[in-house]
Amino acid sequence: MSLHLTIDPEFASIIPPLREEEQKQLEENILADGVVINPLIVWNGVIVDGHNRYRILQQHPELQFTTYEKAFSDRYEAIAWICKNQLGRRNLTLQQFKYLMGHQYKAEKTAYGGDRKNNAPRSSYQNGNLILKEKTCERIAAENGVARNTVIRAEQFANGVDAAEEAVPGIKQEILSGSIKPTEKAVAAIAKAPPEERPALVQQLRQTKEPEKPEEKPKPKRSAAETLQAIRDISDNMLQSNGEIDADDICAELEDALDTMIFRWDTCLENNREQRSACRDGIRSLTEKGIQYLQKMRRTT
Repeated sequence: MSLHLTIDPEFASIIPPLREEEQKQLEENILADGVVINPLIVWNGVIVDGHNRYRILQQHPELQFTTYEKAFSDRYEAIAWICKNQLGRRNLTLQQFKYLMGHQYKAEKTAYGGDRKNNAPRSSYQNGNLILKEKTCERIAAENGVARNTVIRAEQFANGVDAAEEAVPGIKQEILSGSIKPTEKAVAAIAKAPPEERPALVQQLRQTKEPEKPEEKPKPKRSAAETLQAIRDISDNMLQSNGEIDADDICAELEDALDTMIFRWDTCLENNREQRSACRDGIRSLTEKGIQYLQKMRRTT
């Protein structure tokens, strides 16, 4: 089959890149098979899924491959599909998960008639007349097991990541891979800042980068008391604010913490289905502990 397919830069930029070892393994598997088994998904000759396989095909044009044509009404619907398809991957970082969900929300709002590159607030979330049954925001939240506000913040996060990448190329991969860990609010703020201020804000994001540590010998196991104290020390550091916060910031932080817990539980249990029965008692114990804590918070708040 001809290699005359197109890579759309915007489509490709949304998809989380493979790590170097993953790309190498994919190429080795394809060469061993002598054919690209899974079809490339295309829309009018533009690739919407299979970018990595296509790059390998360009290096090995002798390989056979097939394509599957998808129909979309416009590029916004295509972007939404790309994001939803990628959200089904099992090896996403939390940052990649937020980025994809944010772009899905943004694209679907636009596909339904809101936010088409103008200043008028016409998004589905703000104008209930655009979608008859389900709000885009609520539906995406339900699909991903998160709160509605998390979807809204995910869009702001995605906009911030893109603005940061435009100001300082390369920062996007640092954020989405988790090699630096800025707050969601700090990332979102970049998109709202004047373009001339964005490079300096990006550098501030990098200040949170964890320094690489030399390889250390295994340390003796800590006692329960030492472990508890270490947890308390970490908590004390987390409570030290780097600036003024308000009630919305506190609720956003708690909601983000809850969503992170849900994301990690879902990812862990989904990726280790065969071991779930072996740790059923432990899961139930942890679940009960969480329920008791939340019930206590409800009574005392």
